[in-house]
Amino acid sequence: MPKILILASETIGGERLLETVRRRAADGDAHFFVCVPQTKPRHGNVIYTDAVRDAAQVRVDLTRAFLRAEGLEEDGAVGDVDPFNAAMDAIEEWGIDEIILSTRPAPTSGWMRRDLPERLAEASGLPVEHVVVDIDREGLPFDVTLVVANQTVAGTELVERLKAKAEESPRRFIVAVPQDGGDGSATKKARDRLKLLVSSLEDSDIVAAGFIADPDPFTAIMNALQVFYITEVVISTLPENQSRWLAKGLIDRVKRASGRPVEHVESSAEPVAAPSGAGSSGQD
Repeated sequence: MPKILILASETIGGERLLETVRRRAADGDAHFFVCVPQTKPRHGNVIYTDAVRDAAQVRVDLTRAFLRAEGLEEDGAVGDVDPFNAAMDAIEEWGIDEIILSTRPAPTSGWMRRDLPERLAEASGLPVEHVVVDIDREGLPFDVTLVVANQTVAGTELVERLKAKAEESPRRFIVAVPQDGGDGSATKKARDRLKLLVSSLEDSDIVAAGFIADPDPFTAIMNALQVFYITEVVISTLPENQSRWLAKGLIDRVKRASGRPVEHVESSAEPVAAPSGAGSSGQD
């Protein structure tokens, strides 16, 4: 059974890449390995390494979910910031036989400017199939909703709104939870709340994944738009008289800067169900 590496980042959900994987799978049994290099954020004064890694892990998780839905054998991991190093590490670790490399078109692809397809073929000695995905022109075969919330991330109103949106069209949800600060306790609480929402959506057979993001919600959103192809943004806050995000004009700022439809949901901070040790802190 050949072991095939899928190396991609922003184009990870592109239709041409998915078609290539389906075609290769139709040739016979294969084991697919997904590697997504980490992407350094352009926004914010501080780089939160956990947030960078989590964002890449979301892309790995969503791609693996697609492969499983297609009945394919799969595995995956987050790779080095440098895509060449990420691929070479994966080749050594997994004993890869073939590479499927997905990039944007040459004029907009940093990987192409670094001659990544040729370098990988020469260094690895493996066949490299290069798939060009014009994600800006072609979009994705499904909508992608970026959900941004903190205390309200597992609130009943938000959960019900997302379930309603999932019935409107084929959709994936990417959830970004701005961390309350740099300490481990605050990050753990944010992860607990995130797990509540993702689990609730998955229980309804809705594809969702999430990550802990930059503490500033505006920065978190702009960084997410850098690494994910987003159709729309849903921002969940506490009611107006309790929300610091609303007091700082977050909704209007995101509308102006993102170029995406932005929906605001006021939700409670009450979780759907509380895991052991979970708690509420921070804002929205």
